[in-house]
Amino acid sequence: MGKSLVIVESPAKARTINKFLGKDYTVLASVGHIKDLPKSKLGVDIEKEFEPHYEIIKGKSNTIKELKQAGKKADRIYLAPDPDREGEAIAWHIAEEVDKKREKSLRVLFNEITEKAVREAIEHPTVLDEHKVDAQQARRVLDRLVGYQVSPILWDKVRRGLSAGRVQSVAVRLICDREREIQAFVPKEYWSITAEFEGRGGEPGFSAKLAKKDGRKIELNNEKETKEVLTELKDAEFRVSEVETKEVKRNPTAPFTTSKLQQEASRKLGFSAKKTMMLAQQLYEGVDIGEEGPVGLISYMRTDSTRISNEAIEAARAFIKGKWGADYLPGKPNIYKSKKKTQDAHEAIRPTYFKYPPESVKKYLSKDQWKLYQLIWNRFIACQMSPALIDQTRAQIAAKNYTFNASGSTVKFQGFMAVYVEGVDVEEEKEEKLPPLKKEDMLKLAGLTPSQHFTQPPPRYTEASLVKELEEKGIGRPSTYATILSTIQEREYVQKEKNQLKPTELGFMVTDLLIQSFPEILDVAFTAHMEEELDMIEEGKMQWRNTMKEFYGPFKESLEKAKKDMKNVKAEETPTDIACEKCGKMMVIKWGRKGKFLACSGYPECKNTKDFIVNEEGRVVPVERVEEMTETACPKCGKPMVVKSGRFGRFLACSDYPDCKTTLPLTTGIPCPNDDGGMLVERRTKRGRVFYSCSRYPKCDYATWELPKKAEAEA
Repeated sequence: MGKSLVIVESPAKARTINKFLGKDYTVLASVGHIKDLPKSKLGVDIEKEFEPHYEIIKGKSNTIKELKQAGKKADRIYLAPDPDREGEAIAWHIAEEVDKKREKSLRVLFNEITEKAVREAIEHPTVLDEHKVDAQQARRVLDRLVGYQVSPILWDKVRRGLSAGRVQSVAVRLICDREREIQAFVPKEYWSITAEFEGRGGEPGFSAKLAKKDGRKIELNNEKETKEVLTELKDAEFRVSEVETKEVKRNPTAPFTTSKLQQEASRKLGFSAKKTMMLAQQLYEGVDIGEEGPVGLISYMRTDSTRISNEAIEAARAFIKGKWGADYLPGKPNIYKSKKKTQDAHEAIRPTYFKYPPESVKKYLSKDQWKLYQLIWNRFIACQMSPALIDQTRAQIAAKNYTFNASGSTVKFQGFMAVYVEGVDVEEEKEEKLPPLKKEDMLKLAGLTPSQHFTQPPPRYTEASLVKELEEKGIGRPSTYATILSTIQEREYVQKEKNQLKPTELGFMVTDLLIQSFPEILDVAFTAHMEEELDMIEEGKMQWRNTMKEFYGPFKESLEKAKKDMKNVKAEETPTDIACEKCGKMMVIKWGRKGKFLACSGYPECKNTKDFIVNEEGRVVPVERVEEMTETACPKCGKPMVVKSGRFGRFLACSDYPDCKTTLPLTTGIPCPNDDGGMLVERRTKRGRVFYSCSRYPKCDYATWELPKKAEAEA
């Protein structure tokens, strides 16, 4: 019997699997996709029922040659890319090149990369799922039709380099809509009164909030109303009128799905969705654990199911009993129901081996790999633990005809909370602990505190809350969220401010243009409906070419109309009454790479430009570009350096320019984590995205998208 060939996408995955299969198997990696639609043209023949024209990806010819040679020698070829639509498409393209007649190729699926799972998959192979391939092709063609036909219109009307996307543009719309809600929000004043009570017998004091007057909810709208209440309560006695204490059971949360992992990693670790998925892929494919070599530490990370195998449940229960004891273990395993539309082929994200608690492998993982592994481990262990028991006390305190409410809680039994508590997007008001209270107890008032408040606008989206919104509205799929979030920031439609997503002027403009010209594509319900149709194609209930035809008819009409009618922002000039100080001609408002600016109407003879603001009266007012002085001395002439902005971002330039033309990268003041004496400096990619790299480049090639905190870098 000859050797069998196993083909996966990743070299790391190949090394991990090779360890399990031995000398009768050759394990090779395709390193992702080997074929794709061409970059330079549409690559979809609309006239021939949307036939896609795939090309070998640049640089993959040698990989394909190696796979073909190994395939000829093998008795069997196991196609083992990831177990999802994307993986199915990769397997399909590999089969086309390596075993076109499908005489000896079989499909194998690994939900986790353990010896048992790999051997079982090899022993029970299946065939390529044509419906899944069709669903992936439909998504790819659909996205190509939108992206490659709408984007050039934006290049023509706004500026080159912009992009539109079937899902990304809807995500930007959600962010823009939220920002407009915030801008339109009118704060409403309201007041509260808090009563502070002294403790008794060594007990700490506690507080209660005014809730009712004459048994009805009270609303204080201004200071005058609040002072009237305070006057009425001046000589009041405060008496406990009602006390209720009850035990509340708090159940653990389900194990991670892809979107929940992205949300929690954002909340708890500050990771972007893209970073989370990159780290999860590494943990799934295999990390070197000392002498044991590569080990796949987690199950497959693209899943919307909360299902767990019986074997994993039993292993988790044994671990819990051994570490925390029988009290922390429920009588029966906790079972979590998945949503109705869930593809239940995969389990939830969980550890693959229970002999590798996070602390035991910490020295083998990068800092971020370990943080994510610990998060996955703790969430999974907690999901099989006993509920937490919390004593919740609610007290009503009477003062004349007013009622104050006090509440407090005490954790009676930690249960799963000993290991893990889910994060929240908006901070909740924490309950204090109340002293023992009995009905009719008289209380000693320490003081009444009035507070002015204003209603708050809805919060901006964070990556976590946007992922949650996209999932709830059925837009895109969890496996695509990381790419969407990354793209809309790279294209400068959205920027992060204190971890919140805020649309740029460009984001608003492009969104408004697209809504006007392509209302269906920018419609949330329509986008969600397209996702449902892709699912139906995967289930074999719809033909993908029919879906394309149904979509393309109205879309083509919108395209033709947009080419003629979409506003040409690039050519648009708004006149002003501001005279150019260089040539005397009137200045106009134009649109540029960084938004609106003032330009001389005498361009190109006069190239004078200025920034501007619109004042409270709505008048355009020029503003000078202020150079930020620094304490850094020019290494050539000793004069102070100033911060300037250029094509590739901000940099330091000598204040004596043009006599001294010295420039330096802008340092962040944070040492390079490689500990080579360099500092992290701010740089930009050709597309304008900010990143940070070592000032000693090319001697040190450290680079990162996320700026580490000073303490982390020095640790």
